[in-house]
Amino acid sequence: SVKTGVSLGCSKLRGAAPPSPPGGQDKTSLSAQPSALVPQGGHVTLRCHYRRGFNNFTNFTLYKDDRSHVPIFHSRIFQQSFLMGPVTPADAGTYRCRGSYPHSPTEWSALSDPLAIMVTGVHRKPSLLALPGPLVKSGETVILQCSSDTVFEHFFLHSEVTFQEPLHLVGERHGGGSQVNYSINSTTSDLVGTYSCYGSATHSPYVLSAPSDPLDIVITGLYEKPSLSAQPGPTVQAGENVTLSCSSQTSFDMYHLSREGEANELRLPAVSSVNGTFQANFLLGPATHGGTYRCFGSYRDSPYEWSDPSDPLSVSVTGNPSRSWPSPTEPSSKTGIPRHLHVLIGTSVAMILFTIFFFLLHRWCSNKKNAAVMDQGPAGDRTVNREDSDEQDPQEVTYAQLDHRVSTQGKITRPSQRPKTPPTDTSVYTELPNAEPRSKVVFYPRAPPSNFEGVF
Repeated sequence: SVKTGVSLGCSKLRGAAPPSPPGGQDKTSLSAQPSALVPQGGHVTLRCHYRRGFNNFTNFTLYKDDRSHVPIFHSRIFQQSFLMGPVTPADAGTYRCRGSYPHSPTEWSALSDPLAIMVTGVHRKPSLLALPGPLVKSGETVILQCSSDTVFEHFFLHSEVTFQEPLHLVGERHGGGSQVNYSINSTTSDLVGTYSCYGSATHSPYVLSAPSDPLDIVITGLYEKPSLSAQPGPTVQAGENVTLSCSSQTSFDMYHLSREGEANELRLPAVSSVNGTFQANFLLGPATHGGTYRCFGSYRDSPYEWSDPSDPLSVSVTGNPSRSWPSPTEPSSKTGIPRHLHVLIGTSVAMILFTIFFFLLHRWCSNKKNAAVMDQGPAGDRTVNREDSDEQDPQEVTYAQLDHRVSTQGKITRPSQRPKTPPTDTSVYTELPNAEPRSKVVFYPRAPPSNFEGVF
């Protein structure tokens, strides 16, 4: 259901005020600066006034309407102002003041009207929508809908332009949460501005949620419409820059560009051009998707009152809008692969080739080193059967090649070198018990060579 605005029902939400003492009949009021909506942990300054707020009481006292014991207020007289904070949910509630007049310090005023101090940010924020939308043609009606997944019995609608104090609305159950609708008739510009809403529960009506996201309500159709054009044209390739130009003969201070289906708009100050028009150029950058655009004009002193919308301009984008297009200074690849992928692939291949080269170089160096060690060994070592030496016990055994006529020892020849017919000369090996480890003595079956080789 749609509700109309009601005043803040303090008589229903607070306890009875203390009786007013006899005193002057001048109207007393209590104010909060910068606002009666105080974030949890914040500060607020209270002042007590008379003569409709034009004068401050030099001395005043404060009362809290819920009759709770507030030690800081008990029998205390404040001078000029009182700074309250950091506030907690316990500080939320309605307050009154009375003051003593400068010309008669013993005479005290009547109690002021109640002032609600609301502590915000205690509960999760609700959402605020405008139905059918935040741009309202002059003479039409817009509905503000405040809703929450949390069950709030009370909602407070706030606008610094429209309301002197938050507007109290009674919430209704909706699904698993609650909501409230408030109707605004745009026949008067007093109802435009920035709105936010809060929610609270019955047991602590002045302990509020965090504020909803702000919502701007704008009246349109108050001035002549501007014109809207696209450069280089309304049809562009995906990734191509497009500029929308809004202009008018009317000396607007600001232009607003809206896209159909989006709540937010772009705004730019108007600039005087050489042809006598006032215009603003909206550079949309590389186009990714089309849409229908309109622009409005407004004046600096009335930012929520706009002109009629321009004629709609449809911008269409050809090509694949989801494709990542290169900048104009970088030619596209013929294979369709983005340039950064080419760089990444090239770097990976270079790293792989370098790793393979390093591995082969390491193997080559190792083999060369092993070959050098083998070459440095004595020549006699090369005549010894490597295959036989590899199969030896870890304990070194020294062999001597004896004459084939020593028949007490076994004959050993390499299997790969074993001839089909018995050889005329054979090598006979015998173990020398007293030989030094790693020492090898070589005897030749016949006359020894001139350079007898022995490694010890």
